Amino acid sequence: MLAGERTYAAWVRTGLAALASGIGARALLKDVVFPWLATATGTMLILFSAFCFVAAVWREMGAGAPPPRPDIKRLPAALLLVMNGFLMLVSLAALVGIWTARS
Repeated sequence: MLAGERTYAAWVRTGLAALASGIGARALLKDVVFPWLATATGTMLILFSAFCFVAAVWREMGAGAPPPRPDIKRLPAALLLVMNGFLMLVSLAALVGIWTARS
């Protein structure tokens, strides 16, 4: 049970790092490389972050080997869907932001 939650947390952590990296890459690279390359780099990182948020829920809610009877309750599926849905919206807003930001 706890291993599954650690895996979920790792996916979300990776997604948040990719989201921050995508925004940062766009901001920091715009004066160093061609503007389209900075935007493409930020876009790829933000899309990867959205993938991580989807994969976190898919992995946590997916069927696997039947776990032993735990002493603690699992995280509610609704909570996972709401939180990761919100993070997906943040990723999409960041994507729109880097594409519409003035250089």
